[in-house]
Amino acid sequence: MVAEHEPVNALRPYAESSRAWPFEEARKLLERLSGETPPKGYVLFQTGYGPSGLPHIGTFGEVVRTTMVRRAFEVLSDIPTRLICFSDDMDGLRKVPTNVPRQEELREDLNLPLTKVRDPFGTHEGFAQHNNARLCEFLDGFGFDYEFASSTDYYRAGRFDEMLLIALEQFDRIMEIMLPTLGPARRETYSPFLPISPRTGHVLQVPTLERRPQRGTIVYAEPDGERIEIPVTGGNVKMQWKPDWALRWAALGVDYEMSGKDLIDSVVQSSRICRALGKRPPVSLSYELFNDEHGQKISKSKGNGLSIEEWLRYASPESLAYFMYPKPRVAKRLHLGVVPRAFDEYHQHLVAYPQQSPEQKLNNPVWHVHDGTPPESDMVLSYSMLLNLASAAVAGDESTLWKFICKYAPNARPETHPGLGRAAEGVVRYFEDIERPRKSFRAPSAKESSALLELVRRLESWEGAADPESLQGIVYAVGRDLQFEPLREWFKAIYEVLLGASQGPRFGGFIAAYGISETCDLIRSKL
Repeated sequence: MVAEHEPVNALRPYAESSRAWPFEEARKLLERLSGETPPKGYVLFQTGYGPSGLPHIGTFGEVVRTTMVRRAFEVLSDIPTRLICFSDDMDGLRKVPTNVPRQEELREDLNLPLTKVRDPFGTHEGFAQHNNARLCEFLDGFGFDYEFASSTDYYRAGRFDEMLLIALEQFDRIMEIMLPTLGPARRETYSPFLPISPRTGHVLQVPTLERRPQRGTIVYAEPDGERIEIPVTGGNVKMQWKPDWALRWAALGVDYEMSGKDLIDSVVQSSRICRALGKRPPVSLSYELFNDEHGQKISKSKGNGLSIEEWLRYASPESLAYFMYPKPRVAKRLHLGVVPRAFDEYHQHLVAYPQQSPEQKLNNPVWHVHDGTPPESDMVLSYSMLLNLASAAVAGDESTLWKFICKYAPNARPETHPGLGRAAEGVVRYFEDIERPRKSFRAPSAKESSALLELVRRLESWEGAADPESLQGIVYAVGRDLQFEPLREWFKAIYEVLLGASQGPRFGGFIAAYGISETCDLIRSKL
């Protein structure tokens, strides 16, 4: 069930002072525009994609965060907006990806534009076309509102021609910006223009020997030394990376684009080039990159990352969008261990949302995850609790897990609680794939054995309601009476002996869900 959409005009006064980062970014953009609609008639948001590889979790993060800023802007202003996802598919294939078939065939296609490289999967006209299609399927699967844009199409259709001619006139200024950022050897061969060889079709990284602005052409030398004059328009050249980014901003009038912290210098240089082309660069946000569980930068070559497919095997796409929301300028550790916590935090915010004031709602991450219309949570038990129930019951199937869910919440069924149903499926997979292999049970000490037996005695004699707080009180009382100091050592012993982990849920809640008699049997089995 989805909450009613708050009227935008009613939210605007609260949005103007909201400290949520998407609203802070949106206010920067509105200030840049002086509150006026741009001459093109809309505000343009852009994200970039390099189709030499498949869409990944970073691609998702950039699009979802940009969408959050776009929605925040639409609350603050009535100016129309568009989002384009731009594929840099005219770039040359510089190295062969290691995770695709037909490696030798791709080696033969090195330096061709990605749209001219043969598709190693055999499904599309070219490698870029295959990856572009995967990008669109990927974005459509998450329900993003976007327009796809192809670098090859834009260059060949003349969308960049006017700005390419200006870049030709401003060649020296662009070189002044770029050369100090390059090493000595690269300076000797650098040109902002990459000609597409009419002989081989290769994207050539060669110096520009002559510039002829009146004719709109450049002269370069082929590898065999032949000098060729070629127009800079009509898709005959492509710009180098940083000038290309600036060209796109200037030609399309991009108003907002975010990028990773590793591209901060690129943003600086591209912004300078954009100004040299006579246009203002967009508002930008540099977000931090992801680290693995050991704090090391995630890299495709190391294989130490977490894929979209892995996350979605265990949890919902909304939980992943939530993970992307907090503090984008702060590095996050991205590994399988964060999935349960992110899922539970997301649902905690969902539960809190209906009772919140308008100011609080706009600061709640789920407002941004769901474009202002968060659904109701049907999670009667948290993901972490379900995982501990699965662990205690060694539940390798959902039916076993649902026995405990129904004991705790008799009216819960997969049909009536679809979110809980999907979570249970993910929990079982997570337990089998991740938790079960890591379980490490230990025998209790003499003091711990006495305490656990005392807990059994008190639970079996308990005649009150089997509610989590009352049961938690019993567990606390046993730890205090048997003088565990500090008390967390008692709970640590419970988790390590009974659940095979050093930490776990509020144990009163676990007993309520697992059952008093079942918990007593579990303790006896471990003793």
